[in-house]
Amino acid sequence: MDAGHGGPGAAGISGDACRTRVVLDIVGDKWSLLVVRSLRDGPRRFTELSRAIDGISRRMLTVTLRGLERDGILTRTVHNVMPPHVSYELTEMGRTLRAATAPLLEWSVAHLARIDDARAAYDARTDTSAAP
Repeated sequence: MDAGHGGPGAAGISGDACRTRVVLDIVGDKWSLLVVRSLRDGPRRFTELSRAIDGISRRMLTVTLRGLERDGILTRTVHNVMPPHVSYELTEMGRTLRAATAPLLEWSVAHLARIDDARAAYDARTDTSAAP
């Protein structure tokens, strides 16, 4: 019996598989990958990120940045200049996440119009077939 089917070590593999939800939470989050993508060319300040990510509120950007910092995806650096400012930069692990998810973001951009069309067709079909 192999570890994937209840043999020795199955609990460890199963536990690791369940823990991958942590990574999937980052990847599936509405804003995290957009922040990671926005940091692809190097450090950026909060206001630069806010302008670069359409639709994100200041509060949500703050929450997202804190979460990514906690997960080791980016670093936050306070620059002691006048006036003081903070910059954010991908860690080495963040850069590998960026590389791993870039194809997903590219796929999203390439297929967005088709997804919109499919949703409109589905919504039109279900609107007419919905029971009162």
